[in-house]
Amino acid sequence: MEHLSQLRQLGLFDAKVPRYTSYPPATKFSNDVSSDVFRSWVESIPTGSAISVYLHVPFCRRLCWFCACRTQGVRNDDPVIAYVNTLKQEIATVAAILPKGVRIARLHWGGGTPTLLSADLMTDLADTLLSQIPLAEGAEFSVEIDPNEIDRPRMAALAAAGMNRASIGVQDFDPEIQKIIGRIQGYDVTREAVEGLREHGIHSLNADILYGLPNQTPERISESVQMLLSLSPDRVALYGYAHVPWMAKRQAMIPTDALPTPEERLQLFDTARRLFMWDGYDEIGIDHFAKPTDSMGKAAKTGHLRRNFQGYTDDNCDTLLSLGASAISRFPQGYAQNAASTAAYQKAVRAGELGTGRGHIFKGDDVLRSRMIEMLMCDFRIDTAQLEAEFGPVAAKAEKLYREAADAFGKMVRITEDGFEIPPEGRPLSRMIARVFDEYEMRAEGHSSAI
Repeated sequence: MEHLSQLRQLGLFDAKVPRYTSYPPATKFSNDVSSDVFRSWVESIPTGSAISVYLHVPFCRRLCWFCACRTQGVRNDDPVIAYVNTLKQEIATVAAILPKGVRIARLHWGGGTPTLLSADLMTDLADTLLSQIPLAEGAEFSVEIDPNEIDRPRMAALAAAGMNRASIGVQDFDPEIQKIIGRIQGYDVTREAVEGLREHGIHSLNADILYGLPNQTPERISESVQMLLSLSPDRVALYGYAHVPWMAKRQAMIPTDALPTPEERLQLFDTARRLFMWDGYDEIGIDHFAKPTDSMGKAAKTGHLRRNFQGYTDDNCDTLLSLGASAISRFPQGYAQNAASTAAYQKAVRAGELGTGRGHIFKGDDVLRSRMIEMLMCDFRIDTAQLEAEFGPVAAKAEKLYREAADAFGKMVRITEDGFEIPPEGRPLSRMIARVFDEYEMRAEGHSSAI
């Protein structure tokens, strides 16, 4: 109870802080990044290098009420076909300015629901992309799978295209909770999808599950976690449901009086966390779990875990090239985001232009702060010697931020001989602690965070 009281006093149950899947967060992007800037960044990718590529499909056959992603419902395939044709045009436009020999080390299709594409559309899209930007040897190709929106022909098409990792959304298996959040997906449907994927040679499996859902209890989340464990996923993301009906209007369908309190949310997370760890999974960062044999588990042990828009990754490519409406690319120079509106994106691309809408050009200490935040979110520690190996003599700057974090969070953090760390008792506060290192957030609050 004393620990819970300390967390409450430090604002854990009240604070609204970024997830830090990027730094600065996308909410801080501006119009400084134009199509010309994006073009120059693409042209500066080293010849023959390996990059990551993300394809975004912003459509769903049905809109789940809990989801705050930028998606739109479709009743037939006409808008999907039109969008894929636009995506193919964007691929051609970007491939034409890529330096020679660039290959894809990591490819991810997300959404939305990329598996609502027909098998023929999947094959066409994959062929278009990989004929112009081929996969590197040993590449990972992952796709977000909706078990309600997948069949054997589509599994076969994805496997033939080279997919070797599937990411399945579960959320919760409890029928009452599924009804309240507008996501009906029985365990048998999910199990059949998993078995079908494995029969097609796709053995690496990620799964997402949510805590903090309406009417969720420790007993109910325990049952859902145990059902998920029976499918033996290699990785699990345990995300907290964010109720933001002012941003995602469909969340207004979810009764707020059925949502757990902040303290109950923490209990739900801890219940699920203990079950994953009892089953032999390694805890990865703040909300992921992986089998020790999985590449993410290995990356966490060796200090090679990274943060990205999907949460955590073992991807070490310097460039993430993202295609599709609202997709965000990452370069050593900054971030570039395509127009968020599907209509605006398609209009630009069909006119032969790039779809860039906004972004962020790194300046000042952005890259240094980004690395410190990533270290905290991935490893719960900052190694000052490692920082200096990457950025030169920055110890004085780092130590100033260490002291500011220690002043704010007391015994929940430690300044060590090697740098700075968050001990286990402080890890529920990781995002709040990382925020001290965020110049944009601190400046917005009127605090001077200059280093």
